[in-house]
Amino acid sequence: MTMRILIVNKFLYLRGGDCVHSLNLKQLLRNAGHDVCFYAMSYSQNIVCEENKYFAEEISFSAKDLQGKIKAASRIIWGIGVVQNFKKLLEEFQPDVVHLNNIHSYLSPIVAKLAYQRGVKVIWTLHDYKLICPSYSCLCKGNTCEACFTDKKHVVLRKCMKNSFPASILAWGEAMNWNKNKLSLWTNSFICPSQFMAEKMQQGGYPASKLQVISNFIGEEQVQYIINTPNPIREEAYAYIGRLSQEKGVESLLKAASRLPYKLYIAGSGPLEADLKKKYTANNIIFLGHLGIMDTIELLKKISFTVIPAIWYENNPLSVIESLCCGTPVLGRNIGGIPELIETSSFNRLFTQDEELPSLITKMFNTVVSANRDELSTAALQRFSGEHYYQKWLEVVGKE
Repeated sequence: MTMRILIVNKFLYLRGGDCVHSLNLKQLLRNAGHDVCFYAMSYSQNIVCEENKYFAEEISFSAKDLQGKIKAASRIIWGIGVVQNFKKLLEEFQPDVVHLNNIHSYLSPIVAKLAYQRGVKVIWTLHDYKLICPSYSCLCKGNTCEACFTDKKHVVLRKCMKNSFPASILAWGEAMNWNKNKLSLWTNSFICPSQFMAEKMQQGGYPASKLQVISNFIGEEQVQYIINTPNPIREEAYAYIGRLSQEKGVESLLKAASRLPYKLYIAGSGPLEADLKKKYTANNIIFLGHLGIMDTIELLKKISFTVIPAIWYENNPLSVIESLCCGTPVLGRNIGGIPELIETSSFNRLFTQDEELPSLITKMFNTVVSANRDELSTAALQRFSGEHYYQKWLEVVGKE
C-alpha cells in the first residue's frame, strides 16, 4: 500500500546521524513507492526541496541580542514559529504517517501534537536521550547520570546543560512542558535503535508497548560504494570517526595512541578539535577533519580497525555500522548500545577502562590480520540493510 510520509528533523544536511538517517529514510521510502516530503528548520546548508517554503524560521542559540534569545527560548518551551506553517504542510500534503527524528529545540514536539490532533499516525525515531534526560546525553560532569529519569529538577541542581544555570533552567522548562504523558499520548510508536535505549526509556516511564527496537541502517548509495570500491591493502593503522566532543571520549584514545607506534587517523570535527590538535602532535596521529560519506568509506577500507571510546550511552552509532559494513572490525567501549552491534564477531572487542586501551589496540593489530573482510562486510550489509529496516518499519506503522 502506497503511503504519504512526512519526515521531520531539525536540519536536513549531512551534519550527524539524525540527518543521515532522515535523508536515507526518504530515499528508502521513495524507492519502495511511497510519497515522501520533509519538514525542518530553515537553514542555509539544508538540501533544497519543494517544501522548503513551509520550514520553520531559523533561530540561533548563540544570538547576542535580546530579541534573538527570546525567540530561541520561545521555540524551546512553546514551539513558537512552528505551528502555522506545519499546519499548512499537513493540510496540503495530507500525510498518512509523520515520522519524527530529532525535533527538540530548533523545532518542537508541538509537531507531534498537531499531527495527533489530525488523526495522523506518529512514529518517532530516538537518536539520543532527550525524552528522559533534559541535557540529551545522560552525562553529568563527565560521568553517566540517570537522576532526571525520575525527577527533572536535577538538571538545574547539577547545571547539567552546558554547566550553565540559565541553560539548565531552560532545559528543565522544556522537559516539564513536553513531558512523557503528552509525548506518549501523541506518539503511536517510538523507534529505539538499540535495546539499551528501549530499556532506558522504560526506566524513564515510557510504556513498553510503544517502544519498538529497530537498528539503524546503511543507505543504498553507501552500500553500492562499498560493494563497487576495490579493497586496498590494509594499512597498519586504525581510526576514530566521529565528533570531537567530550562525550565521545576521544581524548582517552589519543592518550593511548601517543604511547603506541601505530598510525591513528582522527576523522571528524567539533568543539575539542583545536585543543586536541595542539595537545597531540605526534607524527603517528593524523587529524583529517570532517570527511564526507564516500571519503569515510575509503578510509574504513584501508585501515585495520576502528575505535569507539565514547563515555556516554552511545545509542546505535552509525560509525560502528559503517565500519562493520566495510569489513573493518571495531574496538568499542562496553557502554550503551555499542555491545549490541559488535558482539557478533570474534574480531570485535569491548573495553571498559581507559587503561585497557594500549594493550587491546596492540592485540587488535595481532588478531584482525586473519579476519575475512569480505565475510564480515557481507554479514553486516545484510544485517543493516535498508530492506531489513523497511520490513521492520512496516510492522511498526501497521501496529494498531
